[in-house]
Amino acid sequence: MKVGAIVVTVGLGVAGPLMAQQRTPLLPEKEVAALADELSGETAKRNLEGLARLHRQRGSTGFHAAAELVAERARAYGLSDVAILKFPADGKIFYGTQRSRPGWDAEEGELEEVKKARDVKEVKEKSAETSVKIASYRAMPIVLAEDSESADVTAELVDVGDGTKEADYAGKSVKGKIVFVGAQPGAVQDLAVGKFGAAGIVSYAQNQKTAWWGEDENLIRWGHLETFSAHKTFGFMVSLKTARGLRERLGHGETIRLHAVVKAGQHASNYEVVTATIPGADAKLKDEEIAFSCHLDHQRPGANDNASGCVTILEVARTLQKLIAEGKLARPARTIRFFWPPEIEGTLVLLNGKPEFAGRIKAVVHMDMVGGGPATKAVFHVTHGPRSLPSFVHDVAQAFAEFVNEESYKFAATGSADYPLVAPEGGKEPLQAQFSAFTMGSDHDVYQDSSFGIPAIYMNDWPDRYIHTNFDSAANIDPTKLKRAAFIGAASGYFLARLGQEEVWLRTAILQGYELRKSQADSRVWKLGFDEVCLDHDGRIAYEKAAADSTKKFTGQSLASVITDMGVGCEGPAGRLPERAVVYKRKAEPKGPLAVFGYDYFAEHAKAAGLATPKL
Repeated sequence: MKVGAIVVTVGLGVAGPLMAQQRTPLLPEKEVAALADELSGETAKRNLEGLARLHRQRGSTGFHAAAELVAERARAYGLSDVAILKFPADGKIFYGTQRSRPGWDAEEGELEEVKKARDVKEVKEKSAETSVKIASYRAMPIVLAEDSESADVTAELVDVGDGTKEADYAGKSVKGKIVFVGAQPGAVQDLAVGKFGAAGIVSYAQNQKTAWWGEDENLIRWGHLETFSAHKTFGFMVSLKTARGLRERLGHGETIRLHAVVKAGQHASNYEVVTATIPGADAKLKDEEIAFSCHLDHQRPGANDNASGCVTILEVARTLQKLIAEGKLARPARTIRFFWPPEIEGTLVLLNGKPEFAGRIKAVVHMDMVGGGPATKAVFHVTHGPRSLPSFVHDVAQAFAEFVNEESYKFAATGSADYPLVAPEGGKEPLQAQFSAFTMGSDHDVYQDSSFGIPAIYMNDWPDRYIHTNFDSAANIDPTKLKRAAFIGAASGYFLARLGQEEVWLRTAILQGYELRKSQADSRVWKLGFDEVCLDHDGRIAYEKAAADSTKKFTGQSLASVITDMGVGCEGPAGRLPERAVVYKRKAEPKGPLAVFGYDYFAEHAKAAGLATPKL
């Protein structure tokens, strides 16, 4: 049995010597140098410190303040068409598959343990009771679970384990009491509150577990209740250290009484999406757009997730606008647009509420967590799109990321490099960006969904030991990392915005991307065996040709001819593709993925149709 070969014929011809001399990827060296010189990790971090002060939950006063901050900076940097777009959100309006979620604000959230005076040593005042504070929203907003409702409750604490199964409540009286759970408040509220009558929830849920989980018992993780649950309640989040102390005392039979005061609730509001542009120069192409996106919402401090992505695209905007105004970069043919929405739901609302954007955008550079310094243990990824949406766009990002990898490693190893991309206040470690297969979990999902079919370059950190915790702070953000992420994004977006007939550069990017994917496929031979690789052979050929053909959307010319099959093929029955499952094309409406944010479109509609939700 022989494994069929895939060959890329670049056919550089006269351009061969030019490419041999070209040290920098895809852009002329003077433009690379201009970007490297102007981009500032410190400027990005100063903006990040401003955002990290705000509790940026969707539809809240904190989010609005963040939107105003970004819009003010965009205007100061000279961007055009700066606006805060507003889309009503009342829990009833749908934007495609996304049911709008009402805004949520909180004024107060205090959780105290109430003790009898005789149980407290050195009580100065002879009162019947005293209290010990456990959590305060004003001091640390992350302690109050999102979508908590107002309450003033004094009740016993009852440990019900995870709290997600009826068996967790067996033999325990929780009616009118506060349940102590290991799961997210939203995962237990319908059972604990709706079925068993609990008054509220205290959770020590440990979401986003990594290898460093449990090392720091002082971490408090972000918690949330279900937006559309009929059983409104409140939830507080506590650290593992606090949880273990409470659990031990309860295990010894001690009665623990808590007093919870919450002033919070949902309200009709708006999704807000900040936008700004750098207008294109070409009369025909300026209506086409290359977009940069992030997600502006998150609990305070939310520094890496995702103030880092938002300030990095803001720094890209500042840099490109300044260099274009100074004549150091030519104004690109296409318009470059920037978006700062709430995560996933905001992008879905935007593309449905303003469908003209979906029609204009040719590609997206999306950043979600791009600034994690050494303390976060973060690994930086430039993530490929899904195989269902082949595109050369990902090869462009890979080419620039590989350039930064090489230059930053050279500098770290020798102390000398032409483009070290080091910020004065940042680290000097090499970037070592990983070129990763498609993963979900951020706004790039929405753009690349079949409803919209917009290829997205996704840049992200994972793992991150402090994600969704009170320690996701500005102190753990590296300005050098911000600068390097900004360079990859700025160079990729600018290249795509100016792209016309530069076939040689495109061929180079496609070749590099192909070589990476081929090496990954070849390595699978040893893990999967020849049969499995042969079965995937035709699919890989089809993908490579489709990715090269996607250049037609930008240049009017397809480069699919650079991908050729030698025709050797895989011989024998194992080399034939298996019979394909039947694939149904989705309906044109409603637009958007089924996995939306804070609302399960599939589950609700399946239930209405009398169908059980399958386990996927």
